[in-house]
Amino acid sequence: MYNPIVLKTRNLPDLNRLSVLAAAILLAYALARFIDIPPRSIEFQLLGIYLPIELNTYTLVAFLVAGLTATGADWLLRDHPHLRQKYPVEHWLLPALTAWVIGLPLFQLPLGLSWWLGIFLGAILLMLILVAEYITVDPNDLRHPIAAAGLTALSFSLFLMLAIAIRFAGWRLVLVLPALTLASWLVSLRTLHLRLKGTWAFVQAGLVALISAQIVAALHYMPLSPLTFGFILIAPVYALTSLMANLIENIPIRRAIIEPALIFTLLLFTAVLFRE
Repeated sequence: MYNPIVLKTRNLPDLNRLSVLAAAILLAYALARFIDIPPRSIEFQLLGIYLPIELNTYTLVAFLVAGLTATGADWLLRDHPHLRQKYPVEHWLLPALTAWVIGLPLFQLPLGLSWWLGIFLGAILLMLILVAEYITVDPNDLRHPIAAAGLTALSFSLFLMLAIAIRFAGWRLVLVLPALTLASWLVSLRTLHLRLKGTWAFVQAGLVALISAQIVAALHYMPLSPLTFGFILIAPVYALTSLMANLIENIPIRRAIIEPALIFTLLLFTAVLFRE
């Protein structure tokens, strides 16, 4: 009896395209330090809340770079021999979020050794994510499980970095709430999509984002350090995402809660260590 064998592949992105994309993104952040656009304030009221939003060089660059990264990720993936989607949206999300998160500390650091170290580490992180996204296009790739696990770890690491950076910057709740809620939704959605091998779980990711929004609102006015705030917030986001994936995969409830509960406890313990 003949058993068909699924051929395993080892595709990698074009090095020239990858280098050009990473260089363009980091060049945009570098040039932002030397371009001075007069800030412009937009003031409006939403549900009785006064919202002054300042548009400056960094604000514009952050949104432009996020869009550039999403477009560049699509351009990079177009030469993958196994790409069957016209618009591979799931492969745009994490690179765009990464480019945006990288910019937050770069805008706050003074121009010097620490800034150059930050941009160097940001370039490495961005290239690793783009390569991993390229690998996960083909489920038969030998490195697919490792790339998927790496993307999941990087997703939650980026969320933690974002939460810490926003807390350190002292944003108002009206800005913190939508930023972290959207980020938690994107991270949960991408993680579930990877874990479920291509299945979208919009409702489950939306539930994770809704619960995280309640936690953000509760933590915002508490006297917490940025590290403590970040670890307390990432604990339920990771635990709920993992629990949702386990339940969708029909894992018995007692087994489904073991791993999320352990990681949740570990992250809260870490938050206590950084409480000062």
